[in-house]
Amino acid sequence: MSDNYTMEQEEIFSKVMRAGRRTYFFDVRSTKAGDFYLTITESKKFTNDDGSYHYKKHKIYLYKEDFSEFKDTLDEMINYVIDEKGEEVISERHQKDYKKESDEMPMAAEPTSENVTTDTSSFTDIEFDDI
Repeated sequence: MSDNYTMEQEEIFSKVMRAGRRTYFFDVRSTKAGDFYLTITESKKFTNDDGSYHYKKHKIYLYKEDFSEFKDTLDEMINYVIDEKGEEVISERHQKDYKKESDEMPMAAEPTSENVTTDTSSFTDIEFDDI
C-alpha cells in the first residue's frame, strides 16, 4: 500500500463530535477499489492517579451495503429512548445545574433537644486508623 493511498484514505471527509470525556470521529474512507465506507471511532480520556492520561478507542467500520439498515435501527433505538425517557438528561453527572429532589423540597423544622432521644446502642466505635 502506498503512502499516497493512505493519505487519500484519511482525507476524504471527517467530522468530530466532542461529548465530555468522549470524542467521536466520523471518517469517510476509501477502499482499494475506490468505494467509500464510514468509520466511527469513540475515544475516551482516562486520567491516571499520577495525573498522566491515556485514551481508549473503539472503532466501528460501516460499509455502504449496511447504511440503510444501520440508520433505520439507530433511528428506532433513539426514538425508543426518547419515547420512554424523554430528551432530558437525568444523570446528575451530566448536568452541572442538576438538583436532587431533596434539594428542592423545603426542609422540615429542625428537632429541638427537648424532643429528641438518641439510642446509641447500635453505634460502633470506629477509629480513623480502622478506615
